[in-house]
Amino acid sequence: MSSRRFITQGEGLPQWSSPISHAVVVGNTCHISGQLSVDISGKYIAGTAYEEADRAFTNFLAVVKAAGFSKDDVVFVDIAFINLADVDGVNVLFAELFAEGKRPARTIYQASALPFGGKIKVTGVAIKDNTSDSPKQSVE
Repeated sequence: MSSRRFITQGEGLPQWSSPISHAVVVGNTCHISGQLSVDISGKYIAGTAYEEADRAFTNFLAVVKAAGFSKDDVVFVDIAFINLADVDGVNVLFAELFAEGKRPARTIYQASALPFGGKIKVTGVAIKDNTSDSPKQSVE
């Protein structure tokens, strides 16, 4: 059985008043809790969908780093939108953050509400590939 690490604090991580972990690491897998457009104190920062997504992804990647993983270890991202009309703008940000050929799998959906009245919430999974015989090219 793998030991578990609960990521509750770390450099660049917002402080939450809720009793949650930013992430839980089990073995070589990191499960990242939903990240919002909040500053380091946990205060919601309103903006356009793109601006809120940028802040949420900044927090998301800070959690990934605090857990000992890298952006390249992110294999799945789930994005909740209040308005699916904002997808195109967030796609631009997603393409900037994740290089072609290294983009994680992703789901998007429209939520009826998000904490603080936010427009975007980002969650996901990162996995460290510790195998030496893993495929080096993508399958098409």
